[in-house]
Amino acid sequence: MSSPAPRTDGTAPAVADGDNRYKAVQAKLDTLGRALDDAGLGLEELMRSIRRNTKRAEDVARDIDNAGLDAKFVELTSNVAVALGGAGVQVKKLSDTAQETADLTHETKRTHSKLYGALDDIRSNRREKTPRPGFFNR
Repeated sequence: MSSPAPRTDGTAPAVADGDNRYKAVQAKLDTLGRALDDAGLGLEELMRSIRRNTKRAEDVARDIDNAGLDAKFVELTSNVAVALGGAGVQVKKLSDTAQETADLTHETKRTHSKLYGALDDIRSNRREKTPRPGFFNR
């Protein structure tokens, strides 16, 4: 039985800290989007592996049946194939969700850039200090 590979760098894909500056938010969204894209690729590979193993289990069940062995082994092996098929369906759902979330993350990054990019350029290129967002809301 295989287990998920642990992260070797000990960090989350996108750190959730209090840094809400424009460039920091853009970097976090970029990191999250790339992590979700990578997860989607890993899930697609997992789906292919599950399909191969399901086919292999079905073939083994058929071979056991053709060899005239005890029917309980045919049933057990067939149950493995059915369980793998069910796992494949769930991995597909997870993959679709990861892809949808990645797409929304990329869209959010573009929208954030469109809304706040020009303001960040203006504020970043000024020599004078400017009030932080919310300063005038007091």
